[in-house]
Amino acid sequence: SKMKESKERLALITVDGEAGDGAVKVVVTGNREVKSIDIAERLLEKDNKEELEDLMITALNRALKNAENAWESEMKGIAGGMLGPLGGLL
Repeated sequence: SKMKESKERLALITVDGEAGDGAVKVVVTGNREVKSIDIAERLLEKDNKEELEDLMITALNRALKNAENAWESEMKGIAGGMLGPLGGLL
């Protein structure tokens, strides 16, 4: 089905979200599955716990928002394919 094909395509798409000028970077798929998290060494020290937590939340939310945008684009593509010329109106 078109929906299954879209989910498969979204699984291959990766988007990221960063925070703290790249100190925390999160990579997720278009299906919103977290693939990797990269944390700068300096944030792993005990005194940086709060900053790390804040940056993790920010980076995750940015990555998930980018994944949502990828998902929406994919769904518009499906809708456009099903509706023919009217699909451009969505």
